[in-house]
Amino acid sequence: MKERMRRAAALLLTGTILLGITACGQKGPKDMNLVSDQEEEKKTVYLFGPMEKSKPDMKNLARSAADLTIIKAEEELNLTVEYRTYTAENYQEKTYDDVTLDRARNNMDDLYLLNPDTVKVLGEEGKLADLSGLDNVDNLREVVKAANTIDGKLVAVPQEVVVYGLFINKDMFDRYDLELPEKPEDLMECCRVLKENGIETPIGANRWWLETIVLAQAYAELYNGGNTEAQIEALNNKEAKYSDYMRPGFEYLKEMIDKGYIDAEKAYTYEAIEGEGPDFLAQKTPIVMAYWGAANSETAYGNPDFHMQVIGFPSEYGPMPVVPMTGYSIGEDAVHREEAMEVLNIMTSDESLQMYSEVNKVISPSVNVNVDCIDALKPLRDRFNENIFVLGSNAGMELEQWGNTCRIVRELLNGASVDACMAEFDRLQEEL
Repeated sequence: MKERMRRAAALLLTGTILLGITACGQKGPKDMNLVSDQEEEKKTVYLFGPMEKSKPDMKNLARSAADLTIIKAEEELNLTVEYRTYTAENYQEKTYDDVTLDRARNNMDDLYLLNPDTVKVLGEEGKLADLSGLDNVDNLREVVKAANTIDGKLVAVPQEVVVYGLFINKDMFDRYDLELPEKPEDLMECCRVLKENGIETPIGANRWWLETIVLAQAYAELYNGGNTEAQIEALNNKEAKYSDYMRPGFEYLKEMIDKGYIDAEKAYTYEAIEGEGPDFLAQKTPIVMAYWGAANSETAYGNPDFHMQVIGFPSEYGPMPVVPMTGYSIGEDAVHREEAMEVLNIMTSDESLQMYSEVNKVISPSVNVNVDCIDALKPLRDRFNENIFVLGSNAGMELEQWGNTCRIVRELLNGASVDACMAEFDRLQEEL
């Protein structure tokens, strides 16, 4: 259980930072807060995340990319960024989100790498500093600022835009004369054909990311129909119900489970990539869902023995990328707040983001930074560049989306009815 919790925490975090990371720090929380006078004189900024700096022998470009930008900040500012690290060994059964909430509320660190649901909670509690004064805020994509702005304050800034999609074994699709699915009924038909041709489970899934296929259908029209602000305002004012948006996606997912296209029992226990990944790479399962960086990392799907294509999730608006927003935040009352601002200022400069994006080959939060991507990702990239996507997390919505949808999907996997799942959304909305 402890190992599963550690992996889950890492995999829920932003982009390719998630892959292949082993958190090696063994100091307990109390030890990490004992700062000597000598350390204070050195000018130190404390960053809490799911990992430490890369070891020299670790071949992990994702972690190395973030390290490069932090090293740049250390050199330019003549200070040290000390990593404080989440490990299941230190925190027993607490999740990464539980720990970051506790540490930020108690002002234990300066910089935090946060999941979207945690950004929302801490931002609404006033625990996160306003980052709108950073030098390169004007260069950020509007979607990044909108998704991370709470009560008029920009409270988190990512180093990449994380985009989720369907990873498809195109060779297997060609074998059965299948076109890449665009609408929900297209994917259902592909699964039917694959199942009839002996593919036991057409879609490999895990307990963390099935919300992506639900969110794509739930909010395709909201984000792409030209009336986004009014619809979100209606939800926040309780003039509209989140459950009405969510029901079609949950009914669709339930139908796929009932038809055997998704194995709910396995998905409920599978960790992201580690569970469904081996069957996808062995060409036993033709479809999985993952984020952009997984296509670039050889620890995930970066070197398959087949032609892979990554597309958006099926929706009435066509293939729909799902984009959750996470990022770095600074404590409102951080002891080294000024220095942390200077560090984050360098980490989010166009120069640093260019370096980060070139190493990871990801979509940058800056409109000025563009790098090429592998052919497999071009369908997903093209949709995003056309501004066709669904936000998986949006601080402007009163009800947090990413974490709550993930949790309620797991209830569906565990046997809950669609009506029961919708009742849970209604309950959460009433409690706002």
